[in-house]
Amino acid sequence: MPEVETAPAAGEQKAAAPTRYFLRFTREQRYLHGVLFTTFLGLAATGLPLRFSGSFWARTFAAAVGGFGAILFFHKLCALVLTLAFLIHVKDLFTRAFMNGEKGIFWGPTSMVANWKDAKDLAAHMRWMVGLGPKPQFERYAYWEKFDYWAVFWGMVVIGFSGYAMWFAPFFAHFLPGWALNAVLVIHSEEGLLAILFIFSIHFVNTHLRPDSFPIDMVVFTGMESEEEFKHKRPLEYERLAAEGKLEARLGSEPPDWQRNFARVVGFTAVFIGLLLLVFTLTAYFD
Repeated sequence: MPEVETAPAAGEQKAAAPTRYFLRFTREQRYLHGVLFTTFLGLAATGLPLRFSGSFWARTFAAAVGGFGAILFFHKLCALVLTLAFLIHVKDLFTRAFMNGEKGIFWGPTSMVANWKDAKDLAAHMRWMVGLGPKPQFERYAYWEKFDYWAVFWGMVVIGFSGYAMWFAPFFAHFLPGWALNAVLVIHSEEGLLAILFIFSIHFVNTHLRPDSFPIDMVVFTGMESEEEFKHKRPLEYERLAAEGKLEARLGSEPPDWQRNFARVVGFTAVFIGLLLLVFTLTAYFD
């Protein structure tokens, strides 16, 4: 006689499948991001007192660290480290695109370059926010992540060049007119202020303070995200990798507790410092 399956005994439960985790950011990408946000916080914390040197908090900070000369020294040090990180990133892009032939860097679903889908996602997202349509489905990078990336890229070029032009003014004076050297001071100050306002308000909200990630998105610190999170935030990427048979290649291990706790401490500290600097900026700007 065929065997008959019996129901589980009372109190006996089917073991739940373990949560799977997928790699989103490599160790090198996380380290580079760590250098990026650490040096940016350093540039903001030293640049704002120079920009608003007459403010009470700027004078207090200067007195605590040894004067505005010391602040300028640390500002330049952070600029050098950030420039090195930027050049490493550009070199990595060049190598992957032109040496390794990774064409997806410039177009396709894994590219940070904006495309027509991003424009449609933006419009659909606006409609969803006011209840006029469904929420759009995103690929590896959403439109606001691409905007954040290119805002930083633009800022590195404009703010970086203007900063070095001021730092090494005698050298740049050989091929720049006097009015241009005066202009770089204004450009560096205003573009730097714009970058600070953008990162500490728009970027922080988009990355950490929106409902999907509140109170902090730890994936950029741990590099891993759960399968549930992967499906929810980037369903099109999940479906594409599954259809291409590449999903299993992204499997990783669950981040250990120490890494999660470290990510929380670092993340909350960075957000707190950023929001505090944002408050100082607004109070000084409208004073």
